[in-house]
Amino acid sequence: MPTFALTSLGCAKNLVNSEQMLFLLQEAGFRNVPDADGADFAVINTCGFIDAAKSEAIDCILEHAALKAEGRLGAIIVTGCLSERYQKEIQQELPEIDAVLGVGSFGEIVRAAEAVLEHRPFRSFLDSSAPVDEIPRVVSTGPGWAWLRIAEGCDNFCAFCAIPYIRGRYRSRDMDAVVREAEGLAEAGIKELIVIAQDITRYGTDRYGRRCLSDLCRRLFAIEGIQWIRLHYLYPDQFDDELIDEIAQNPKILKYLDIPIQHINNEILRRMNRHGSGDEIRALLKTLRERIPGLVLRTSLITGLPGEGEEEFEELCLFLREAKIERAGVFPFSPEEGTPAAEMTHVDAETAAQRADRILQLQGEFLDAFAEKQVGRTLPILIERYDEEEACWIGRSYADSPEIDSFVCISGRCRPGEIQPVRICRAENGILYGKLCEEATRC
Repeated sequence: MPTFALTSLGCAKNLVNSEQMLFLLQEAGFRNVPDADGADFAVINTCGFIDAAKSEAIDCILEHAALKAEGRLGAIIVTGCLSERYQKEIQQELPEIDAVLGVGSFGEIVRAAEAVLEHRPFRSFLDSSAPVDEIPRVVSTGPGWAWLRIAEGCDNFCAFCAIPYIRGRYRSRDMDAVVREAEGLAEAGIKELIVIAQDITRYGTDRYGRRCLSDLCRRLFAIEGIQWIRLHYLYPDQFDDELIDEIAQNPKILKYLDIPIQHINNEILRRMNRHGSGDEIRALLKTLRERIPGLVLRTSLITGLPGEGEEEFEELCLFLREAKIERAGVFPFSPEEGTPAAEMTHVDAETAAQRADRILQLQGEFLDAFAEKQVGRTLPILIERYDEEEACWIGRSYADSPEIDSFVCISGRCRPGEIQPVRICRAENGILYGKLCEEATRC
C-alpha cells in the first residue's frame, strides 16, 4: 500500500480541500502517514494569497525537495493557490515538483498520485469557476468541531485582493448537499459547525437568486446534535433585517460574528472597491450591538492601504476606541501583483508594519477588558485537548474561534469534544482560567 503525507497551508477553505483529497486518496488505497520522511509521495496544498503565505509554501516545497534529493521521499505533488496563481512558472522555478494541480483540480489527486508513482509528470488546471465539487472529506479538526464550507470563490474584487483571480467566481453549494454534510458531521459527534466561505452573506445569490444564509441557518438549527453554529466572513454591505433577526433569535447561532471591514475611512474604502461607507459600517455595528445582546465582534483590518496617511490611520484608531471590537486580525498591506492596489501609491512596508503593531496594542486593551468581564461567570466551553505543559484542559467559549482567538484553561474532569459548563475564576493576558462547575466551589 503506497504511503503519502499531506501538508495543508493557508486558510480553512484550503483545509477543506485537503480533507477532500485525503478522502479520495484513502478510498483509492493509499495510506496516510504523518511524516513525509520515508513516504512514497507528499501532497502540499499551498496558499498564495500574500507574500508571507507564498514564502511559507515555497519553503515547505524546498524542505520536501531536500528529502527527495536524499532519497527519503519518492515524489512531490503541489496543489492549491500557489500552483494556480503561478501555473506557468512553478515547475520551471521548482523542478523538484513531480505533479501540479490547480484549485479546480483537487478531484484529480488520485490520478496525480498514480502518475508520480509511475514516474510520469502530471498537470491539471481545470476551470477555477466551475461548480463546487461535492467530494466527501476526512475531518481533521476537532474534536467536537468542523468547518462547513458553503460556497467557493469571490465576486467582490476588492482592489487589494487576488482571491477572485485565484479561486474563481462566487459559487454557492447546493443547500441540500450542505445540510446532508452537516447531518453527517453531527452523526460523527461534531457539536460546533463553523460556517465558512469567502463571503457567506452572499450565499445563494448566484444559485437561488437571493440571499439564503438565513434559510440555511434554520435548517442547520434543526439538526440534532449540533449545539453551536459559528458564522465566519459576513460582509457588512450584505446584512439585512432577516439575517439579523435570525442571528438574534436562533439559539444555536453563537453571538460571535466575523465581519471583515479592512478600514473605516471613506476614501480608502472607495479606492479599495469596498462596498459601503465608513458611516454605514458604524451604523451596522451599532444596530448589531442593539439587536443581538452579548454580541462579540471580530474583524480584519489592513494598515498602510493606498491612501492611508497619518490622518486616515488616526481615524481608524479612533473608530476602534469607539467600537471596542473584541477580536481583530491586523495585517500590513501587501501589494499583490495583478491587483489594482499594487499599482497605487502607498506607505513603505516598515510604516505599515508599525501601524499594524499600534493597532494590535490598542486591540489588546479591548481583549483584556472583555476577558475581565467574564470572571465569575459560568460559560459553556467546548473542550478540545489536554495541555501537558500547562497541566490543564484547553477549550473555547462562544467568543473564541479556533486558531485565531483566545482560549480557556480548565481544571477538572473534562471530556474532549463535549461542551461543558465552566466557572471562570480569573483572566490573565486575555486568557481565561476556570474550573468545571462541580469543581467551581474551590475557585
